[in-house]
Amino acid sequence: MARRLAVPLLAVALWISAVATGIDSSATAASAPSYSVRGSVEQVAVTGASAGATVRLLDRDGNVVGREAADGQGAALFRDVAAGSGYRASVASDRSAPVTVTSTDDPPPESTYTSQHLQPGFGYITTRDGTQLSVNVSLPGPVDAGPYPTVVEYSGYDPSNPDRVQPASQIAHFLGYATVGVNLRGTGCSGGAFDFFEPLQSLDGYDAIETVAAQPWVANGKVGMVGISYPGVAQLFVAATRPPHLAAITPLSVIDDTYQVLYPGGILNDGFAVGWAHEREAAARPEADTWVRRRIDNGDEACRRNQVMRLQSADLDQKIRRLGRGATTEVATLAPANFVNRIDVPVFIAAAWQDEETGAHAADMLDRFAPNTVVKATLVNGMHADTLGPALLTRWAEFLDFFVARRVPTISPATRLVANAVLSAGSGGAVTLAPDRFDPATNYDTALASYEAEPPVRVLFDSGAGGPAGAPVPAFEASFASWPPPRTETRTWYFESDGELGASAPPIASSDPYTDEPSALPRTLASRAAAGGGLYGMEQYDWKPLPEHDAVSYLSAPLDTDTVMLGSGSVDVWLRSTAPDVDLEVTLSEVRPDGQETYVQSGWLRASRRALDEAASTPLQPVPTYRAADAAPLPRNQYSLVRVPLFPFGHVFRAGSSVRVAVQPPGGNRPKWAFRALPRTHPATNQVALGGAHASRVLLPVVTGVTVPTSRPACGSLRGQPCRDYVPTANARMANDDSASAEGPR
Repeated sequence: MARRLAVPLLAVALWISAVATGIDSSATAASAPSYSVRGSVEQVAVTGASAGATVRLLDRDGNVVGREAADGQGAALFRDVAAGSGYRASVASDRSAPVTVTSTDDPPPESTYTSQHLQPGFGYITTRDGTQLSVNVSLPGPVDAGPYPTVVEYSGYDPSNPDRVQPASQIAHFLGYATVGVNLRGTGCSGGAFDFFEPLQSLDGYDAIETVAAQPWVANGKVGMVGISYPGVAQLFVAATRPPHLAAITPLSVIDDTYQVLYPGGILNDGFAVGWAHEREAAARPEADTWVRRRIDNGDEACRRNQVMRLQSADLDQKIRRLGRGATTEVATLAPANFVNRIDVPVFIAAAWQDEETGAHAADMLDRFAPNTVVKATLVNGMHADTLGPALLTRWAEFLDFFVARRVPTISPATRLVANAVLSAGSGGAVTLAPDRFDPATNYDTALASYEAEPPVRVLFDSGAGGPAGAPVPAFEASFASWPPPRTETRTWYFESDGELGASAPPIASSDPYTDEPSALPRTLASRAAAGGGLYGMEQYDWKPLPEHDAVSYLSAPLDTDTVMLGSGSVDVWLRSTAPDVDLEVTLSEVRPDGQETYVQSGWLRASRRALDEAASTPLQPVPTYRAADAAPLPRNQYSLVRVPLFPFGHVFRAGSSVRVAVQPPGGNRPKWAFRALPRTHPATNQVALGGAHASRVLLPVVTGVTVPTSRPACGSLRGQPCRDYVPTANARMANDDSASAEGPR
């Protein structure tokens, strides 16, 4: 197949210079330094220096532009180096040969990809800067029986481990796809140093896609990408570089913004987010994994050599602190929402509202993709792994068949038989794949046109209530032409005295105080072992009632009709505190006529980060700037409007149920997420204003025109949505206090 990647001659020259190492042509062999230097994309790597030696980076004029101490393995890495030629490394009086640093816009020559030959099993891909990435190739049959539709899984979760296949690749292989697992730089047996989604990591993905696509056993000359969570997020970064031979991507359970996971509402998530970062740092250490050590012990010299840069991996704790201090440019580059408009291949994306790892913010970038990009989105209540549940698998397989295999989608009876057995065993009851939706005899172009004409947004409701108890099977679904849904109305309820939610603002001012005690709630929503175990075991949550005096809550009158809410929301709190700063968590729940309460969604905000991007904010979606320059303490003895964003959600409040909104310190509502509390010498007192000039309220997205089944899900059956006995809070009302002071030390 003719390849169309045009490479300017200058870019070719820069690339050749970038991977060159050795001595200056004017130097003698005796003067050659003992260390090696390699130019890269905005980086220069030095290996073979003496441990502890000072390594200087010189520009073409001999000016020192960087200085690093060689680590215990004799390596040093200079990051953020301006593109250009003539860079040299210097240790003591030695100087290296010149190397070139390229930019992210300098592609390598096409031969970089076409000259590489991958065989089934374990191997290596060489990237544009000469770094090797470890890969594992698995074909569904002999090479000479191909070509095969092919997908790539790319992450630091060891997708190249020959002894363990990642879930998405395993399923794709089962469906007849060739799979290629690629470990990103600085992980597994791959060379280089690790950093969290640096630009070079995305370009490595570009190089991996182009190298795999050039193999003769790849059908159609293009490949897709698969993966859930980390390899799902990686797809967004790689696709934004626009590899010419990428066919489509399928990111599942992903983020739209790294900051929103690390600092939801500006509060450090030192539960899952920080813990995950520490795991990634550990995985990037030399010979960190058992399978890597085993390969080295069995004679894989490439894997051994590739460990040499590992001590130069980024300090993620330091990066987290930079992001928290408002490193605006870095925050922006780590937010896929800012660059998904550059993705020009079809996208299948899925997210779970109560995702205990990445959160539900992925829905907020659905309207950021370019209008001409085919996007198929599925949104569902549930947990992190539920985007690989049976209700999504057939649609995922359809998408891959259409855009990667380029065939009319069908799943063979034999494959269904095995899949249904696996799904049922993992769900604790009979679960089956959905039937094929397209007649295999249909012309491919006709079937594709029909598929592309379908509404792009699919929402699964009441997952857990549509099959065996707690299994990831929805009770019903609805489709929408866009996101946010076009039939969305903003429904407003106002906080009232006596803990009520009303349709209009109270005319008389009052307030509800509560103690801001960060230790009043558990750091995370506790869970016991998943009931039934298996692939889709149902978590058993220990969802505690709101502590008396440490939170306030408001309850609407019972709803007259089934009310579908879908989208983002805002809890607009007029707040006064004895402390200059406080952390807020707001929680939306459904109180049922049987006295049970079902969790729906939460949102967070540190009050000092309340400044909004007014141009981006809407009534249903406040958008804090999170810029350090915009941070401001709460003024003493005055109310301030603090608009707390509710994460996106989808839920049906049945007729007879009430809407409940709670305002509290963070904790107790989210599995795995935990929040680093503000330092306190003593608890603060917060006051939530009601009525008058300061009418606190909640704004929620109500979608009309959705047909809802009459049956009400059993308490505790909805995935990711714990249920408990409803316990009201006795809000301690203070009357007519618009001008009163909230006394106490600050």
